[in-house]
Amino acid sequence: MQLKFKKSYKFALKSSVYVTLFFLATIFLYHYFVQPLNLLIVLAFSVVFYAATFFLIQFRVEHFIYKRVKKIYDDVSLLETTSYVNQPVTTDMATLTKEVKKFARDKKLEIETLKIREEYRKEFLGNVSHELKTPLFTIQGYLLTLLDGAMEDKNIRKKYLERAEKGVERLIYIVKDLDMITKLEVGEINLDVTKFDIVEVIQNVFDLFEMKAANKNITLTFDTKYAKPIWVMADQEKIQQVVTNLVVNSIKYGKKGGTTEVGIEDLTKDKVIVRITDNGEGIEKQNIPRLFERFYRVDKSGARSEGGSGLGLAIVKHIIEGHDEKIYVESQIGVGSEFSFTLEKAK
Repeated sequence: MQLKFKKSYKFALKSSVYVTLFFLATIFLYHYFVQPLNLLIVLAFSVVFYAATFFLIQFRVEHFIYKRVKKIYDDVSLLETTSYVNQPVTTDMATLTKEVKKFARDKKLEIETLKIREEYRKEFLGNVSHELKTPLFTIQGYLLTLLDGAMEDKNIRKKYLERAEKGVERLIYIVKDLDMITKLEVGEINLDVTKFDIVEVIQNVFDLFEMKAANKNITLTFDTKYAKPIWVMADQEKIQQVVTNLVVNSIKYGKKGGTTEVGIEDLTKDKVIVRITDNGEGIEKQNIPRLFERFYRVDKSGARSEGGSGLGLAIVKHIIEGHDEKIYVESQIGVGSEFSFTLEKAK
């Protein structure tokens, strides 16, 4: 990388002034105490002396700085190939110090970010391993039992094969969700944006999960009666999945005899906001920022007994962000939670 140096003359100018003043003080002491001199000649010589001193100091400083500072910039450029390309390199020590300190701060921040990412990567791999290992061991256990002799009993054989099948279905479910979230992250899934009635989509989700909610005596309802359609522009299939994941999540963590309520409001002239509210367990404040991470579970012990891949909220976030919309969470322990997201109104 070619470095272009931006010259600074401050050090040479100041140093030349000090040296010249010292020289003049010496000359004047000689003039008054030893032998009188021609002051015009002294003044003229002082100007020449100042100029010579300035050029000499500037020359030496530039060479000193070039040899040492160039090494610094070369080392820096090995780590950051873009920051210093086509930028003039200063020979002013104050400016150089600021630039090096800024570089150090930036690198420290980058290192901290990499540490956080590494922790996230380790946690993610551990979660993937756990999520896949649980159904695999379940399947293995039932199959080994059948191979050990339980195959002869028709009732046991059927029961164990059905349970093994459920384990396989759970594996497929997890892998499908992982595949979807990966495609969403890299932008491989194209959105089929059409005009549709969001009220109808929510009602379809209610109909699908009415029995699941009834098992916990949870009521699925709108906050009010929507007599007219509310038309929005989005990918209908993906938005139905968003509503499905949020409703299923509210049922999963809802309390028996509770309510999951959905409301649709005008947010702005061009946007509506869909709110899904429950009066369930609630979420602790420190857990809210991580809710949309893959495999992150608030309840580490009991959540898996409720099923699911642990990717539902992560998929929700990616779908909503894929529409260039926003998703929000509000929650209070013992009171309940509200998930809301925006959609574009149909014109």
